[in-house]
Amino acid sequence: MRKSLLLAATAISTVSVPAIAQDQQGMLDDNVIIVTAQRQAQSAQDVPIAVSAFSGEALEAQQIENSSDLQLTLPNITFTKTNFTSSSFTIRGIGDLCVGVTCDQATAIHLNDSPLFQTRLFETEFFDLERVEVLRGPQGTLFGRSATSGVVNVVTAKPQLGEFKASADAEYGNYNAIKVKGMVNVPLGETLAARIAGVYINRDGYTQNLFDGSKIDDRDLYSVRGSLRWEPGPDTTIDLMGSYFREKDSRMRIQKQLCQRDPTGVLGCLNGRLDASPVNSTALLSSIFASRELFAIQGLPTSLALGSVYDDPEFYSNTTVPSDPRTVNTAFKPDYFTSEIIAEAKIQHDFGPIQAQLSGTYQKIKVDSRQDYNLNVGNRDLFTPALTVLQAAANGAFGPALTPYFAPVAAALIPGGPGGPLCTSDTDPSGLGVFGGNGICSTESLQFDRSNQTGDAWSAEAIINSDFDGMFNFLLGGIYARSNTTENSYYVNAFGLDYASAILGTLAAANAGLPPSHLGQSFFRNNTDDFSLKSYGIFGEAYLDFNDRLKLTLGLRYNNDKKSVRARSQLLSSNGNIFVPFSQTGDLYDTPLGALFDADPFTPCTAASPVGAVGTVAGCEAFQNRDVKFDKLTGRAVIDYKVTDDNLLYFSYSRGYKSGGINPPLQASTGVQESFLPEQVDAFEIGSKNSFGDGALQLNVTGFYYKYKNLQLSRIVSRTAVNDNINADIYGAEVEAVIRPDPDWLINLGFSYLKSKVSDDSFFSNTRDFGGGRSDAVIIKDISNAANCAVASGTAGNSAGVNAFVGAVNGSLGLQGPKAFPADGGIASTGAFSICSVLAGAAVDAQGNPTPTALAFDPNGIQVFAAGIPVNIKGNELPQAPNLKFSVGAQYTANFDNGMSLVPRVDLAYTGESFGSIFNGNPDKIKGYAQANAQIQLNGTNDKWYVRGFIQNIFDSNSVTGQYVTDQSSGLYTNIFTLEPRRYGIGAGFKF
Repeated sequence: MRKSLLLAATAISTVSVPAIAQDQQGMLDDNVIIVTAQRQAQSAQDVPIAVSAFSGEALEAQQIENSSDLQLTLPNITFTKTNFTSSSFTIRGIGDLCVGVTCDQATAIHLNDSPLFQTRLFETEFFDLERVEVLRGPQGTLFGRSATSGVVNVVTAKPQLGEFKASADAEYGNYNAIKVKGMVNVPLGETLAARIAGVYINRDGYTQNLFDGSKIDDRDLYSVRGSLRWEPGPDTTIDLMGSYFREKDSRMRIQKQLCQRDPTGVLGCLNGRLDASPVNSTALLSSIFASRELFAIQGLPTSLALGSVYDDPEFYSNTTVPSDPRTVNTAFKPDYFTSEIIAEAKIQHDFGPIQAQLSGTYQKIKVDSRQDYNLNVGNRDLFTPALTVLQAAANGAFGPALTPYFAPVAAALIPGGPGGPLCTSDTDPSGLGVFGGNGICSTESLQFDRSNQTGDAWSAEAIINSDFDGMFNFLLGGIYARSNTTENSYYVNAFGLDYASAILGTLAAANAGLPPSHLGQSFFRNNTDDFSLKSYGIFGEAYLDFNDRLKLTLGLRYNNDKKSVRARSQLLSSNGNIFVPFSQTGDLYDTPLGALFDADPFTPCTAASPVGAVGTVAGCEAFQNRDVKFDKLTGRAVIDYKVTDDNLLYFSYSRGYKSGGINPPLQASTGVQESFLPEQVDAFEIGSKNSFGDGALQLNVTGFYYKYKNLQLSRIVSRTAVNDNINADIYGAEVEAVIRPDPDWLINLGFSYLKSKVSDDSFFSNTRDFGGGRSDAVIIKDISNAANCAVASGTAGNSAGVNAFVGAVNGSLGLQGPKAFPADGGIASTGAFSICSVLAGAAVDAQGNPTPTALAFDPNGIQVFAAGIPVNIKGNELPQAPNLKFSVGAQYTANFDNGMSLVPRVDLAYTGESFGSIFNGNPDKIKGYAQANAQIQLNGTNDKWYVRGFIQNIFDSNSVTGQYVTDQSSGLYTNIFTLEPRRYGIGAGFKF
C-alpha cells in the first residue's frame, strides 16, 4: 500500500550520511531517511531510484554549506560556476552543456517538489532545511519539469504545530568571515503555526589585487524565509512560503585566466597548454579595429591608429600574470548583484483512498555582474602617439573642416588631453555609452564585461494519487508553467573599441558628408530583449504490487513546450552601418543615419537605402524574432523485488527529454542552424539497496547505461555561444555505503566510475585550432572583424602552395605573409593576418570554381573555411565528466556521564580528471583534485547548545571545477572556476 502524500517527511531520524549528534536508538532506525522521490513518503532504501539525501543535520555535519559542496560527497556529481553568471550541476556526465537563454536545464532544480527556472537558489547558503534530495537519471514521470540528467530537490523545514522552537548559530572565521543563521517556530493556536528563518554572511575578499593592494571577491548576502502551516482539519494541510535572497559585493564571476601566449598574435593564445601568461593583445578585437593595418586599407591616416598587429612590444607584452589563482592585477573592481523572490503555496487533502495536492510557485530573479575582461593592466603609454595626434586634430591640425569631427571624439575619450584619464563606455543599454555621457574614466585603458538578467516565472501543479488496499495504485499529475525573461545581455567594453568606433565612424561620416558621428554601437552587446516559455506536462504512473516482494511501475509523460525570443547582437558596423551623431540622445537605434542595420542574418534584407531610420528598411529587422515548439511522449518502467525486508533489487528503463531552443543572432553568417533539436536519453539502470547486521552496514550499488540522442552542446561562433546536437553513450557504476560498527562510530563511503563518449561521426571546428591539425593550412586573423578563418590547400600536403597563396594576397593588402607558430603550441598550421572575404574571392569565382590565381598555387585550387576546418570528435569524452570519484567520512561520538558529547568528524573527497571541452585537447584537461574537511563539536546536555571548530579545504587546494575558452576575437584565453580556499573558524549555537 502506498503511503499518503500527507505524511510529512519530517519523520527523519537521521540520514544515510550522518548528523553531528546521534541518539542511541537502534542502528537501523538511525540510518533511515524519509524522502519524497516518488511523490510519497518513503524510506530512501525502499525507492527503486538512485537517490542520495541529506537531512539538515547531516548537511551541517559534513560542512555542506551550498550546492558546490554537494559534489564532494555524492557519486557522479559535479558542480561548477560557468561563464555567464550561471552554473552547471552535472549528474552522470550530463550538465548544462547548452548555453543560452532558450536552453532548458539538464538537471531540474526543485524547491519543495516545485520546479524553479533560472534560479539563484544555489548562490546562497543552505539554512533551515528539512533535507536535500539528489535523484540521478531522468525523472519526468514524477516531477513537474522534465529533465535528462536528474533532479535536485531542496526541501525547506515546515512550521510545527503546537510547539515553540528556536535555534541560532553564529560563526567567525578567517577572512573576517561572519555567518549568522537562525530559526523561530511559533504556534498560533492549535491548527496554525509560523516559522521564520534566515542567514547572513559577510566576509573579506579571497583575492589580492596587485593593482591597488585591495582585496576583492568578497561576499555580502542575506536570505530570509517565512512559512505558514494551517491544518483546518485532520485531512487537510495548507502550506505557504515566501523567501527573499539578496547579494551585493565584489564577487568575481571568473577566478583566473590562463593562456599559452602566442608570439604571432594571430591566435592570442596557443593550443599546447595553459600557462599563467597574458594573452597577446594583437589578437583582440579592440586592437584589430584600431590598428594601422586596418586604417591603411581603409585609406585613413595611420598616425591615428593605436598600434599595429605586428607590434612588439604590444599592450600586454611587458606584463606578467600571477600564478596564484587568488592574486590578480586589475584596474576595474568587480561588482556583483543578485536577488530572488520565491513564493509558494500548497494545499493537500486526504479523501481516504485518494489523496490530492495543488501547488503553485512564483519566482522573480535579477542578476548583474561586471569584472575586468582580461584581468590584466596593459601599457597605456603605447597609445600616447595616436592620442596626441587626435588632440591635435581636435585643435584643427587637420584643417577647420575636420575639427568638428575630431573635437567630440577627444572630448569624450581624452577630456584631460593625451596624458589624462582615458574614458570608456559604461555598459549602457541605450548603446550611446561614452558618447552619450555614460563613461568610466581611469588612468588605465579599461576593458570589462557585464552579464545581467531579469525575469520571472510561475507554475501550477496538481497531483492525485491512490492508496488502495489492492494490488493496483496510481499517480496522476499535470503542470503548467510560464517563464519570461525581460532582459538578458552580455557586454564587452574596451577603450580601444570606443576609439575605433569614433575614428572610423567620424572619418567615414566626413567622407559621406554626414554630421559628425561615431559607428554604433561602440561596445559588444548580445541582447535578448524578451524570451517567453510556455510549457505544460501531463504525467503519471501505475503501480502493480504482485505480492509483498515484487512490484512493477509503469509511467508516461507528455511534454509540450513553446518558446519565443526577440534578440539582437551588435558591435560597430558588423550588421550594417549605423552612423550615430555625437549629438544623439535617447537610444542608439533612434539615429536617423542607420543604413541597413540587420539584426537577423537568416533573413536577407530585401531593400537598399543609404540612409534611413533603423528598423524601417524593408527586410532589415531591428531584432531577430523566432518561435519554436516541441512536444514529446516519454516514460519509464521499473521492476523491483525485495529479497528481504532489508534488501531491494531493481531494474529500470526510462526515456528522458529536454526541449530544444533557438540560437541567438550572429554578427556574421557562418552556417549555424537557427535552432537546435530537443535532447533525448534512453536510460537503463540496475541497482541494489541493502541493510545488513541490523543497520551496521548500509550498501547501495547502481549500474547504468545511457544512450543520448541530440545531446545539446555549446560552442563559440562569431563572439556568440551557439548550440549544436551530438549523439553520445554513457555508462558507469556507483557505490554508496554507511558503516556503523557501534552506535558511536559512523563511516560513510562513496565511489563512482563514469565513461562517456561521442558515439557517432560528428564534425566540428575546434575554436582553439581552426586549422584542424593540418600542416597544409593557414589560420587567418581577419583584420576586418577579428574573427578567424582557415585557408587550406586543395592538394593534401601542399603547405608551400597555400602559404604562397596567402602571402601573395596579403602582399596586395600591404600585409605580411604566414608565420609558423611555436613548435610546442599545439598548432600544425601557420598563421597570418588577412581578410577572409578577400582570400575567398581570390580562391573561387562567383560560381564556386577555382580562380586562375588559386590554380597557380595549387592544381586543385585553394579552400577557405569561414568557420574553420572541422574535425571528427567521435569517441571523445563529454565535458565535466570525471571518470573516477570517491569520498570517505568518519565521525565518533564520545558520550560523557553528564549528558554532554564530543563529536569529531573528518571528510575526504577526490574527483578525477575531466575535460573542459568536447575536443579533449591538452589545454582542455581539468586536473583531478582532493578536498578535505574536519570539524569537532561539543554538544551540551540534551543537545541544547554546542560549540565547534572547523576547517574546510585543509590542503588549501586551488581546485579547478570548470573552464571556458573565449572567442577568437578575445584571444582564446581560458577562464577557470575554482573551489574556495582554505577556511577555518569557530562557531556556537543553541536550540530549544
